[in-house]
Amino acid sequence: MIRAAVLNASPVQPPFAETRPLAIETLTLDAPGRGEVLVRVKAAGLCHSDLSVVNGARPRPVPMALGHEAAGVVEALGEGVDDLAVGDHVVMVFVPSCGHCGPCAEGRPALCEPGAAANGAGTLIGGAIRLKHRGEPVHHHIGVSAFAEAAVVSRNSLVKIDRDLPFEHAALFGCAVLTGVGAVVNTAGVRAGQTVAVVGLGGVGLAALLGARASGAGAIVAVDPIPEKRALALELGASHAIDPREDGADARVKALTGGGVDAAIELAGSVPALDFAYRITRRGGLTVTGGLAAPTERLALAPVTLVAEERTLKGSYIGSCIPSRDIPRYVALFKAGLLPVDRLLTSRGRLDDINAALDALAEGRTVRHVIEM
Repeated sequence: MIRAAVLNASPVQPPFAETRPLAIETLTLDAPGRGEVLVRVKAAGLCHSDLSVVNGARPRPVPMALGHEAAGVVEALGEGVDDLAVGDHVVMVFVPSCGHCGPCAEGRPALCEPGAAANGAGTLIGGAIRLKHRGEPVHHHIGVSAFAEAAVVSRNSLVKIDRDLPFEHAALFGCAVLTGVGAVVNTAGVRAGQTVAVVGLGGVGLAALLGARASGAGAIVAVDPIPEKRALALELGASHAIDPREDGADARVKALTGGGVDAAIELAGSVPALDFAYRITRRGGLTVTGGLAAPTERLALAPVTLVAEERTLKGSYIGSCIPSRDIPRYVALFKAGLLPVDRLLTSRGRLDDINAALDALAEGRTVRHVIEM
């Protein structure tokens, strides 16, 4: 039996401390099946992707145990898992990969087709549901369900890490760092000296800023309406911080960067943010979006700009990463002091206080809140 944060209905509107969308319930957690692993969760980060399930922007089947960015300790191995051991420390990754579908065969596990189907259905990649409440199934949140004392996940949802990495920092590598740094390094391929803008300075956006700095970007423009986040961005290495609500904000970015940035990375998850990112991209430049706006949203775009200005608009899911390759690389950069991921951690709390933490996230009062189990 485990305690877990369960969403029983969606959408739910704030203030979440009053509406309490996440109920802390006692669930039955089955033993891991073939190719699965039981992990004792030690720390889990609260992300806008969790919030988007609560408010209905990302519809998921309910009831569902939420949480997808986490780290923990291997407690039991299912049949066929022979490359992990009990006691290993692991980061959880929210896109399990089958290793055999077309995207996986091309080296693009973030786009795994069976993994995407399982995530949409609220099951593990093998189709199983290992969580139950009073005998009734409780869906898995994108293969992880980490707002819980323990989780059963696919072996392919785990990356082993060094035991000296603190769990509260390790958790962030499973989503914020993979998505943000990956959007810069993998999707945009930012090179030394290039100009970069990051639009949206949540945990993922600030991770992207760290990635741009580690890549040797020249001017780094941080864009967000919240003054505290712009101030933090400047501390983390941004050369300029812009409020997109100010008149002429896009023109100011262009003036600062000689006609626009080489790469604009949108990680706010809103159409106005993506529109702003596109407008501040130079002729011949690249606009990357990894913010996951609601499926019903639409972007108005003049196609002639793609042609006449040779512009590129590109999506980035989980930073176009290969987690087994990229997480160790990013951890090494963190340990070398080149990727200060610990600066993204702005608050900590208990599982029982998760609804109040959702309010802080929705109101932009936190960058990354970590729940310590």
